[in-house]
Amino acid sequence: MTANKPTHPSFIEIVDVSARDGLQNEDRLFSTDEKLALINRAVDSGLRRIEVSSFVHPKRVPQMADAEAVIAGLPDRKDVTFIGLTLNERGLDRALETKIDEVGCVVVASDGFAMANQGQTSAESVSVAKAIIKRARAEKLPANVTISTAFGCPFDGEVPLSRVVDICKALADSGTREIAIADTIGVGNPWHVTDMVAAIKDAVPDMPLRAHFHNTRNMAVANVYAAVTAGVVTLDGTIGGIGGCPFAPNATGNVALEDVIYMLHRAGVGTGVSLDQIIETAQWLSGLMARDLPGMVSKAGSFPKQDQAS
Repeated sequence: MTANKPTHPSFIEIVDVSARDGLQNEDRLFSTDEKLALINRAVDSGLRRIEVSSFVHPKRVPQMADAEAVIAGLPDRKDVTFIGLTLNERGLDRALETKIDEVGCVVVASDGFAMANQGQTSAESVSVAKAIIKRARAEKLPANVTISTAFGCPFDGEVPLSRVVDICKALADSGTREIAIADTIGVGNPWHVTDMVAAIKDAVPDMPLRAHFHNTRNMAVANVYAAVTAGVVTLDGTIGGIGGCPFAPNATGNVALEDVIYMLHRAGVGTGVSLDQIIETAQWLSGLMARDLPGMVSKAGSFPKQDQAS
């Protein structure tokens, strides 16, 4: 008797969040030119959707203080979508003054995290996000939304699955191009991911889903596998696995893009991204940061060629 083999898609879209989520928690301030070099390397590797900055107060997130300068310096590429994160309508005002291609907004699944970091309840964060999306669409600017702390909160602990599903229902008619579920503090596990994706797909079956995982407890690649097999069509990640949330205690880096792409490519899932170039960029970034980065494949290399294994 043969066990049922999990199915997987032929292609998964990758969103590179290195220049935003990857750098926002770094003590070292990266120059605008360094950020643009990182973004251009991502484009050259084949990445076609890249979150490049966030329109937040520079005193709260100093790494993102040059958002407008970064966006002004982006290459003119009609085949690449550059995303800017907006947390409130003031952020959207700034975004609309730039040439950004898409805006992202955030709702928070837990009241504790929402109050601690945005001074609003979870329900209020949904209302703010819907207002941002409505205004962006009126300006012909695509928008997406991420549900942060979907898998757990550093202040409230467990987040009921029913709350995440209810948020998805509330966002379903907002005009968002997709909904992302984010494991902001890295507490999710593959079974949790499978249950959440299934529940969301049952509630809003026509909504494209994206997943954003942090590797705080070494679950990120396993969670990616669970998400893909459950029906997620887009994945976030950072080159080298850099990053973390400055507002979430002990939240370490994102899932490493090279690790995700290696797994997908070995399974025959296309991404349109050159793994070798991502590895090269991770090594370049490691030199720039003067430390080893968390990503494993950038250390071990891709699958060995026959002549290398002999």
